[in-house]
Amino acid sequence: MEYEIDVHTHTLASGHAYSTIQEMVMAAKDKGLKGVGITEHAPSMPGSCEDIYFRNLRVVPRQMYGVNVLLGVELNILNEQGDVDLPDYILRRLDVRIASVHRNVFPPSTGKVLMNSIEKALNNPYVDILGHPDDGHYEYDYKRLAELAAANNKIIEINNASLRPLGIRPNAYENDLKLLSYCKDRKVNIIVGSDAHVSFDVGAHEEAVKVLNEADYPDELILNYHMDKLLAILEEHKMEWADK
Repeated sequence: MEYEIDVHTHTLASGHAYSTIQEMVMAAKDKGLKGVGITEHAPSMPGSCEDIYFRNLRVVPRQMYGVNVLLGVELNILNEQGDVDLPDYILRRLDVRIASVHRNVFPPSTGKVLMNSIEKALNNPYVDILGHPDDGHYEYDYKRLAELAAANNKIIEINNASLRPLGIRPNAYENDLKLLSYCKDRKVNIIVGSDAHVSFDVGAHEEAVKVLNEADYPDELILNYHMDKLLAILEEHKMEWADK
């Protein structure tokens, strides 16, 4: 099957990435993708954009060069309370919302503290995807994580950048295998994110494919193959908080 979409990419606006929105979208077109997500780091990430960047995304087209463009954010999970670093009124305006822990925002912590924060983040109706839960610096309870994702209809990311030989997250391959075994049992939807910080990496999934193949993960649960299914899930999430 062919990959149709990559939802996790960063542009110059994130402060430590190297391409423009147009360059990222053109790369998606060149690689035959139907869709691409531009998900800048939220304000707590050093050097990233401020709230006003996300408020002004209304000026950016959702279609460029024949590619569907999802404009979103990679939120930082900030603390044990699961707080994230954009307010709800901005999150409502975005197309896709990833929430992740990053060591320069949320220092490595005990399993209990981490899983408390993950549980509350996954209970947040404005969070669609949990980003790169593979970092060996943290003590994830992968069985509990899969249960929470299934209960809250959330998507779990397999991060291609984590799995590269020079990836900064230790034991990512082994951790993803554990996570996928529990997610498979609970029929959790997953998505591969390139985590591209330069246009050349848009759509990259070669490392993720290895772990997905070893886990024998069902194609029907890999949303990169099913953009319409992904968009339907994102719409379901919006319906859940539409009246809030």
